[in-house]
Amino acid sequence: MDDFADLTAFMAVAREGGFRSAARTAGTSASRMSDAVRRLEARLGVRLLHRTTRSVLPTDAGARLLERLEPALGEVRAALDVVNTFRDRPAGRLRLNVPVSAARLVLPRIVPPFLAQYPDIVLEVVAEDRFVDVLAEGCDAGIRYEERLEQDMVAVPIGPRLQRFAVAASPAYLSRHGRPKHPRELLAHACLRGRFSSGVMNAWEFERNGKLFKVDPTGPLIVGLGATTELAVDAAVAGSGIVYLFEDWLRPFIQRGELEPLLEPWWPRFSGPFLYFAGRRDLPAPLRAFVDFVRNQAWD
Repeated sequence: MDDFADLTAFMAVAREGGFRSAARTAGTSASRMSDAVRRLEARLGVRLLHRTTRSVLPTDAGARLLERLEPALGEVRAALDVVNTFRDRPAGRLRLNVPVSAARLVLPRIVPPFLAQYPDIVLEVVAEDRFVDVLAEGCDAGIRYEERLEQDMVAVPIGPRLQRFAVAASPAYLSRHGRPKHPRELLAHACLRGRFSSGVMNAWEFERNGKLFKVDPTGPLIVGLGATTELAVDAAVAGSGIVYLFEDWLRPFIQRGELEPLLEPWWPRFSGPFLYFAGRRDLPAPLRAFVDFVRNQAWD
């Protein structure tokens, strides 16, 4: 079991690219992760990781070991999970990779009742907006939108089945600069933009009467979509410009009068997100419980 723990620590460090980030993921300390990897290297008699002040990368030997370990330890976890079938209720860890929007808009309605129903399950949520291989990242499942789903994954609807992007600005901003009547008028306004982790700017798309309209506005602020999206909302509330974001994200600010909706007839609609996971026959008990729970939820 000590070997198993050290191997798991090595996989986490290699996957996260550092001891601190791996420790945060595992809920332990960086020094313990480092000790585990050193023990493993000493037993094997070979260096597994290149360590620098900026990064931690697998050596050739580490990469070969990692390549064989991931499927092998996956089988071990699956074998241990068989014990769950003899329990009165499922137990274990469930790790999800989700976009920040889902962590904010979808999971709050699901997570509390799920944890109440399954108190022996530990749910870990990793929120980010880069597109990742959930299995390679050590996650059991993910949440993504339809256009970003992988073909060989099972997809289960989760969250509202119809969503919209909305445009809004503060009353103070609109009193100074006026209200745009058409999306093209946004080109003359201060717009608060978002950029994906890939470097691509988030497009501002609109739709009316079946016709699509796209604008590429400019403005005083660009935020990284995900971790700093809330900064764009705060700036919009403070009167810095116009924000384009999920309607459900902006709705509380609109209801409180901090933001006013703009160009609502043009707000584009799109299908809601999906929970997706590998289509193997025997799902780990925590994931199986979560999938069944999600399928029984009613959404507008």
